[in-house]
Amino acid sequence: RGGAVLEGGGGMSATTHLRGAQLKARLAGKSRGVDRAQRPVYLLGLHCYRPPEEWRILEEDTPKLNKYFQQELTPEAAAFVQKVAVNSGVAAHGQFFPPAVLDKARTGEQYRPTMALAREEAEDALFTSMTQLLEETGVDVKQIGVVVVNCSLFNPTPSLSAMVVNHFKLPSDVITYNLGGMGCSAGLLSLTLAQDVLQAHPNRLCVVLSMENITCNFYRGTERSMLIPNVLFRVGASAVLLSNRGRDRPRAKYELLHTVRTHLGADEEAYRCVFQQEDQDGVVGVRLDKKLMKVAGKALKKNMETLGLLCLPLSEQLRFLKDAKRRRKSAEYREAHPEPYVPDFTQAFSHFCIHAGGRGVLDAVQENLKLGDDRMQPSRETLANYGNTSSSSIWYELAWSEHHGRVRRGDKVWQIAFGSGFKCNSAVWKALRDVDTVHVAWSPGRADLSLEAAMARRTFKGSLPPAGEGNTREDDDPGEILGRAGTRIFSQTFTKRPWYHRIVPPAFALGGGDSASSGSTNGQKSP
Repeated sequence: RGGAVLEGGGGMSATTHLRGAQLKARLAGKSRGVDRAQRPVYLLGLHCYRPPEEWRILEEDTPKLNKYFQQELTPEAAAFVQKVAVNSGVAAHGQFFPPAVLDKARTGEQYRPTMALAREEAEDALFTSMTQLLEETGVDVKQIGVVVVNCSLFNPTPSLSAMVVNHFKLPSDVITYNLGGMGCSAGLLSLTLAQDVLQAHPNRLCVVLSMENITCNFYRGTERSMLIPNVLFRVGASAVLLSNRGRDRPRAKYELLHTVRTHLGADEEAYRCVFQQEDQDGVVGVRLDKKLMKVAGKALKKNMETLGLLCLPLSEQLRFLKDAKRRRKSAEYREAHPEPYVPDFTQAFSHFCIHAGGRGVLDAVQENLKLGDDRMQPSRETLANYGNTSSSSIWYELAWSEHHGRVRRGDKVWQIAFGSGFKCNSAVWKALRDVDTVHVAWSPGRADLSLEAAMARRTFKGSLPPAGEGNTREDDDPGEILGRAGTRIFSQTFTKRPWYHRIVPPAFALGGGDSASSGSTNGQKSP
């Protein structure tokens, strides 16, 4: 991998930064699936996006949105949507919708998404999050060496990562990645990608930006299984600053300990349980299959098998192995104990950031892991106040814990997310200090955090003018892009300033450049 510092098997499903965890994996015969990263990864800062107040769903908007959602539905389908909304865990109002949806619902106009409106939503989320992150951490944008952006359903050309490079004028050697179509687990997938890149490139700062775009993905059909995302998903985004520089440890919030990735895409049932497609009327949406919860449970179990090996204390691992052995050998034991022993993960983690995919997901995880209500509060608060923000939800949950002063030095945080494909991904962090950061996203007021000034800086331009409106002159011929004129322009640009002028003084470059020779004695320029 060109300089990466990783030890372990080739088909890795997990990466640990702890030698002891890798040793436990070897003793358990799992070493081929666990690699060890030798360069540390620190989390220096986290910002969760708070959209403009005019995007907020107010109480008086609720009946308008209900009517807007249901105007083309049968009474039965409308009743189904209402039932899902009541049981979703998302509050009736207070979250955020983009103008393309909310403004139309307020005025009763027809929903007409455009690329320009989708770009504006993406720009506001990404640019605001990154700007605030850099201000809060005191990092100059020119120091950023790696940018990873993820958005599942909106992937324009140029990419969202290119959009970030253009807006912040990042240097040409910045390493960028743009992840699309990877669902709600993409936030942690981006983290694992950033972790691998930081192993290969020392002394780098990396920004990971996570978001989903609602503007172009609001379903206006009548298929029940495709209506559910309208109820759950809302606007959200996050920006995280990572570092592998040892000198950043004193100011870091967390150190990354483990990442575990589980992908069940080889199974047809898992692959199809979250699927973007057209309905019977040709309207595009995302279908959620009724087997989704079954698949999620299977993915979580598989992920926990590796995570437990790396993180659980030996006493819990022995209890689990003892139960599994007795369950294999004794029918009487299986009858007396129908449910297998589930290790107590609260002995390994102080905080749980479980993807806020919906109340059903959170209820199932809480029941199966036997977690108390206090452990689930960050996830439930995120779901209620922001809805399902897709890949950024786990960061809203961590921000909630920080904002309420729950994170103390030495605490371990488990982030877990599910996504289409089907994937389950985990990350474990260790707090390097007490963390009580005040987060804009979780502050009830705005004046005390100078949010008005932040909103005033939202001067993003959105898309270029529509084709034909200011983009071309009358005498421009697009066909010449691939013609002789295009070839001539390319050659002129390529040869205008030779590359060697950047590293060799012009006086010593081939042909002497356009500077006077230092060896001239008669005042004339050298040939």
